Parts: sequence; C-alpha cells; structure tokens
Amino acid sequence: MTDLPPGLSTLADRYDVLLCDVWGVIHNGVESYPEACQALMNWRAHHGPVILISNSPRPSAAVVEQLDALGVPREAWSAFVTSGDATRTLLAERAPGPAWIVGPERDFTLYEGLGLETAGPEAAAFVAVTGMVDDENEAPSDYTDRLAIAAERGLTLICANPDRVVQRGDRLIYCGGSLADLYESLGGQVLMAGKPFAPIYDLALAQAAALKGGPVDRTRVLCIGDGVITDVKGAHDQQLACLFIAKGIHGEAAIGADGKLDPTKVAGLLAAENLGATHAMGDLVW
Repeated sequence: MTDLPPGLSTLADRYDVLLCDVWGVIHNGVESYPEACQALMNWRAHHGPVILISNSPRPSAAVVEQLDALGVPREAWSAFVTSGDATRTLLAERAPGPAWIVGPERDFTLYEGLGLETAGPEAAAFVAVTGMVDDENEAPSDYTDRLAIAAERGLTLICANPDRVVQRGDRLIYCGGSLADLYESLGGQVLMAGKPFAPIYDLALAQAAALKGGPVDRTRVLCIGDGVITDVKGAHDQQLACLFIAKGIHGEAAIGADGKLDPTKVAGLLAAENLGATHAMGDLVW
C-alpha cells in the first residue's frame, strides 16, 4: 500500500538525502513550481542534501542556466546530475565513431571534447540520440525510415534521454526515449545511462556521499519523481524509497472528483507497469 503523505515535511525523520527529478516536479519547461522549490529549500536547509537527478541529455553544467531562467532557486538544490553526464562515458568509449547524431542543436554540448566524427545512418558506426531535431513539430514516426537503415546495419543506439514524453507548459513533447522505443521495435539495440538505469544513480549517490563527507545509508535515501517507467522504476531497481509525484506528466489521471489524490487511480498508474511506490503526492509540497 502506497503511503499518501500531506507534504514532504512528514517524511523528514525517515530520510537524509533526496534524489529529486526536475522536469514535471519542480518546473514544467515554462515556469517553476514555487511550492515544490520551497519544499526542497526547506529540506536542504534543515535536513540534508538535495541531488537533482534529471534525464536531460545535456551535461548538468549546461542545464543550470535553464533552471535559473525558470526561477528555480539555487538554494533548492545541493548538486545536479543528468543523463547527459552519465551518457558521456558511453560516447567516449566509442570515439571517434563516426556517429549519426539525432537531436536539436541545443543538446550538442553533450558531445563537446569527445572527438566524435559524424555521418549519416548509411555510414555511421553508432547512433547517438538526444531527442527530435524539432521536438515542437516532429514525432518518432518521422524517423522510421532512417532508423530502419541503422537497425538493418546492426548499429547500437545510445539514447541520452530515456524519457518518452515531457510536459512543456500544457503540452506533452516527445523525447529521446520514444525514438529508442521505436528503434527497439525495428530490431535495433539500445543503450541508456539515465533513469531508470544504474549509472545515473551511481553518480547521484557519489555526489551525496561527497556532500555528507562519508557513506550514504541507502535506506535513508528518497527518490522523488513523476515518471513511472523512469523515476519509479529506477528507484525500484536500485532498492531505494520513492515519492511518486502523481500529477506530473499524468496530469489529472491520478485525481478524483473531489480534486484530491485518488489512491485507486495512483495504484492503477503504478500497477500498469507492475511497480509500487513508497509514497505518493499530487504535487511536491512541504
């Protein structure tokens, strides 16, 4: 049975470290969520470190400016780890490639300093994906023919953003994970280092240990996120406690007619992926 706490403050005596998702929990790509940011500020000020753990395909240093622009206070987090940070190791192992790079130009900081050469799907040695080139207007199906060429050649696809969709304002935008799903359906092999996979959690826990000045008790680590197949599954696979932010990318699917979190709907969202969460809230609040 998933616990439904009224706020993060009621969990403060149970955990020492937060590994908190970003997009969908503390901002929606257009604006930050003040109550969620305040909850993290309160935690960090009085209880312990907050490690932001994001499936952004860019290195964390390149995403901090975005958080600032969206109004996420620096006081709300202690350290920041991204899927891009974890993915650079996979890319470096395959340099110089060449790589068929798929994604918008804003993500190209992922490849800086790796010495990768580039080519199309007909000549590349592997595929590197961060998302659609034009994620406002494109869908995975726009890439079927080119991905099929790479799959037929037996190329490995490295996906730097395992998220399938993300909320941008009031819209859902396709992410790199949706292309990875399509590639697997075409018979291609996919590698990912972001949530729900282990490398990003290894980096985040190492950051927590550095901040605490010693080993981290994994039983006192709480993962927070809104993605069932990324955040909840990642916590489950790492045997870490999880606070599921049920509205997030699921919108009102977890809310009852009374406007409150519906335990039955929450259970249904989790059961659809054969997963459970330690705790659940509609939005992150203190």
